[in-house]
Amino acid sequence: MIRERGEAVGFAFSPQGRDRIWNTFNAHRLLYWAGEQGAAQQLALKKALLQAYHGEGRSTEDKAVLLAAVEQAGLDTARAGEILAGEEFAGEVKARERRFQQLGISAVPSVILNDKYLVQGGQPPELFQQALQQAAAEAA
Repeated sequence: MIRERGEAVGFAFSPQGRDRIWNTFNAHRLLYWAGEQGAAQQLALKKALLQAYHGEGRSTEDKAVLLAAVEQAGLDTARAGEILAGEEFAGEVKARERRFQQLGISAVPSVILNDKYLVQGGQPPELFQQALQQAAAEAA
């Protein structure tokens, strides 16, 4: 279902990644770091990582794949290499993982709106529109 939804918005999932799930912990450490640079940098890295993982079927356990995504996002590859060589941001990522598990998140993607609404899985755009409208109405 998520493949169909991706295709509807112009994203083609790689058939190579269909039977393989890679560990994304280091990718999440890099995303945390990118977020410290700014929302635009984090979004650019997230898109590059999603393209590598889901679009090209490349392993996020591979340091070269991660660094290529960092470069594609316009971030400092030397700094990213330092992060990958150590444990920097591991605690922060694990803390976030625990928080999301406590919130009952069990599907990817999951979107939290206004720290109140949770939309899980590859939902149709109409469901996101409805959730956004509900959140906006309650916030007004």
